[in-house]
Amino acid sequence: MTFIDWIAQPINWVFLAVGAAMLVSGLRVVTARNVVHAALYLMAALGASAALFVMLSAEFVALVVVLVYIGAVIVLFLFGIMITRAPTGFDTVLDTKAKRAPAAVVSVILFGVLSYGSLTAFGATEVASGGTGTDTSILAFSLLGRFVVPFEVVGFILLAALVGGITVARRDLTPLEEEERGSV
Repeated sequence: MTFIDWIAQPINWVFLAVGAAMLVSGLRVVTARNVVHAALYLMAALGASAALFVMLSAEFVALVVVLVYIGAVIVLFLFGIMITRAPTGFDTVLDTKAKRAPAAVVSVILFGVLSYGSLTAFGATEVASGGTGTDTSILAFSLLGRFVVPFEVVGFILLAALVGGITVARRDLTPLEEEERGSV
């Protein structure tokens, strides 16, 4: 397949748009000066990866990315940042020009190794779409049948960890602050 044949297919235009959005979001994750902005860019990059999974007819994987990574992990990051009152500004100790060049070289080498490995493993073979997407009945039966109790226990443990984190991070008011808050 030549590049002209590849670019003539409309699905490849969508792939290029989603891929460009993912690339820009991924770059902004590591270059953002604010931690909250970096988390939001990460959410956009994960959303683009979910869109790529939908394009590959892996709807269940896309849904898991949206629910688990965007819906839980990113919210947990933002919640942790807000609860701990972490500094969200630019930190000059972590960002020095001497560290940028080696990090860029390692990133380019890693990209080259992963690209070479992917091309060696798959070559120019096209992915055939199954048409119906992924079969999730086995997974659903496992989670909601035999493993429903451990699945729910893990949910309660995560809830307890979240409540414990709030309790530990909560700052008690001094009597003067309580009096000021009561008079307002």
